[in-house]
Amino acid sequence: MLKWVGQVGWRYGPPGGALRAKSLARFGVFGQRAVMIAAALSLLGACAVGPDFAVPPAPPGSGYTPEAHLAPTASADVPGGATQRFVMGRDIPGEWWKVFHSKAIDALVTEAIHANPNLQAAQAALWQAKENLYAAGGKLLPSLDANGSYTREAFSPAEFGQPGPPQIFSLFQATVNVSYTPDVFGGQRRQIESNAALAEYQRFELEATYLTLTSNVVTAAVQEASLRGQIEATQEIIKAESDQLEVVRNQFQVGAANRADVLTQESEVATTQATLPPLEKQLEQQHHVLLALIGHFPSEERREHVTLASLHLPANLPVSLPSQVVEQRPDIRAAQSQLHSASALVGVAVANRLPQIPLTASYGSAALTAAQLFTPATAIWSVAASGTQPIFHGFTLLHQERAARAAFEQADAQYRNTVLTAFQNVADALRALQLDAATLKAQQRAVKAASDTFDLTRGQYRLGAITYITLLNAERTYQQARLALVQAQAARFADTAALFAALGGGWWNRVDVLPDPYSPEPQIVQAATDTPLPTRPEPSQ
Repeated sequence: MLKWVGQVGWRYGPPGGALRAKSLARFGVFGQRAVMIAAALSLLGACAVGPDFAVPPAPPGSGYTPEAHLAPTASADVPGGATQRFVMGRDIPGEWWKVFHSKAIDALVTEAIHANPNLQAAQAALWQAKENLYAAGGKLLPSLDANGSYTREAFSPAEFGQPGPPQIFSLFQATVNVSYTPDVFGGQRRQIESNAALAEYQRFELEATYLTLTSNVVTAAVQEASLRGQIEATQEIIKAESDQLEVVRNQFQVGAANRADVLTQESEVATTQATLPPLEKQLEQQHHVLLALIGHFPSEERREHVTLASLHLPANLPVSLPSQVVEQRPDIRAAQSQLHSASALVGVAVANRLPQIPLTASYGSAALTAAQLFTPATAIWSVAASGTQPIFHGFTLLHQERAARAAFEQADAQYRNTVLTAFQNVADALRALQLDAATLKAQQRAVKAASDTFDLTRGQYRLGAITYITLLNAERTYQQARLALVQAQAARFADTAALFAALGGGWWNRVDVLPDPYSPEPQIVQAATDTPLPTRPEPSQ
């Protein structure tokens, strides 16, 4: 059973059973009898037409890659270069971003959860779907309406062939009307089943929005840290090149270098300086993206920033089993709910082609004075039943049923495609973790070699042992290696976040659920069918 527990989602909990007695008390004695009658009549149509939905089986296989066991990643002696091991079947924490041990990221995610408009919109969509579900569930019960009227009328006895002056009288009338259409073939119950599936779809859309938001915040923070690291590396390179420019100028003064060498080094410094503004532009844009994710405007500056050196790379990574991913991924569960809704709508279309049997009854009083209302002599009542069997509607009902079956086939194909995409995401994340770790290790060696070569050639150039072109090539190689190292470091953290997102993000283990403003004590309402209907009391006045 699913239980609503607050702003950010639902939880699995024990069923709430039938409607509570205090809820029935709101209708009074008559209302309780009406519910009992509706429940009894619904037993006449216990079997609903149309297909009974079955959850699609989990895909075959026990892994995401051809090899049975994933080897640990390579390691590098730099921040973000630790070895990571894959643990099959390990559960995912609800607040998965805390594995980075970054207070700055924790603060950013917390702000995003409380202020991001997309998350708030998804929450409102879930409430809307729930209310539509409650509205559909009410159609299983009789409709009860009270009517009252007052008429002042004059008529002539001549209308009846009698002599005499016109007669004037007043007529007071009060009635209670009850109408009920037994759900003999289960069409209404199938509609409720569809609405319940759509409510669950919105529930998982909310979870998907939550997962997308948190992963985007982490990725944006890592990307911002990467750009800051690239800017810092570029500034260090500019300083080194400027120092080298002074060396070349001194060499030129003593005749050990020519004017072309000075101009070439000046050009090299200027070229490197020209790469700084684009990086700063990307940093500003990335910072604006991050601010928007946490619900802030670009004008609202934040002093605290994430750095790659401050992030911790988790050593053990969870890898859920394929059968678990199908249960964990919000997009798969949302697609499954859409498939369930489409299945129920086939039953609705089938039931629309079968007989409908509406029942109506009224009881009231009609009197010439208000004081005589509800006396035994003024009672009026009626009971009626009718039946309608659709015979010919221009083949509309037939084609509506066929369209519903086609919609089910479409939802089934979309579900299977969602599962394929999810497994692709997991496989991509696993490969990225392995290969980007190898890239970082190789890049660390490249930086070490480029740095040693650059230092050596600078010394040789001062002694006049090599040409300036050799020095320039070593300088450019070192510059490229430094920037690539920062990017490779950031990739390790981004890949880790991508794996957690691909596995579902651990929403089933979250404890950061806010109280539902509509209900301090959520409950489940069990309908006449097996479809669970979540409820919440009316807001307090």
